Amino acid sequence: MTQRTWVRLYKTARWQRMRERQLTEQPLCMFCLQVGDVEPATVCDHVIAHKGDEFLFWDAGNLQSLCKTCHDRTKQRLERGQDIVTFGADGWPV
Repeated sequence: MTQRTWVRLYKTARWQRMRERQLTEQPLCMFCLQVGDVEPATVCDHVIAHKGDEFLFWDAGNLQSLCKTCHDRTKQRLERGQDIVTFGADGWPV
């Protein structure tokens, strides 16, 4: 499936329902919680990038809630194989 083909999936009513359910059930950013921060989630993210695989796209077990900052920065770095250094509330690397 080409990128143009799967982009349409994000516009379906089915995706909107899945997204809403995910953000309702997991309203806080999972990455922020791991370092002791509490941030509302606004993005329903695929844990494993689907890259057009409809099975992965529709798999509710492949979803996580993230804030926009974590999705646009941290998650993208992880997908590119870059190292991520996070710091706990005490200022030390986690």
